[in-house]
Amino acid sequence: MLMPKKTKYRKVQKGRLKGRSKGAREIAFGEYGLQAVESARLTAQVIEAVRITISRGLQKTGKLYLRVFPDKPVTKKPAETRMGKGKGNPEFWVAAVKRERIMFEIQGLPEQDAKELFRLASYKLPMKTKFVRKTDINENK
Repeated sequence: MLMPKKTKYRKVQKGRLKGRSKGAREIAFGEYGLQAVESARLTAQVIEAVRITISRGLQKTGKLYLRVFPDKPVTKKPAETRMGKGKGNPEFWVAAVKRERIMFEIQGLPEQDAKELFRLASYKLPMKTKFVRKTDINENK
């Protein structure tokens, strides 16, 4: 499972997911990408499920680039615990993804195959996504 080796603080504040992504709005490594249309928090399990789905379809022909990493701990209090007594313990890790962020990139595949792989991967994600090409993003600038 993806998680940071070491963090400065054990617990972090929740934060808000409004607005556009600050970075990673352009395809940097591959030819095709999967872009977030809305904001959401991706857990490490979701990222791993998408990685497995895409890498199974790639076989040895293409290359996958992950542009998200779960670096934010989410805490939970034990069941049947009364209010108060501080914040709970870290339970799992998430990546805060704002809209317009390129989350995954693929290189070395025909466009139809890449589109199909990203369609299968998008079923595993808790947000709306869209398929983008490197040429499309550069033309919009």
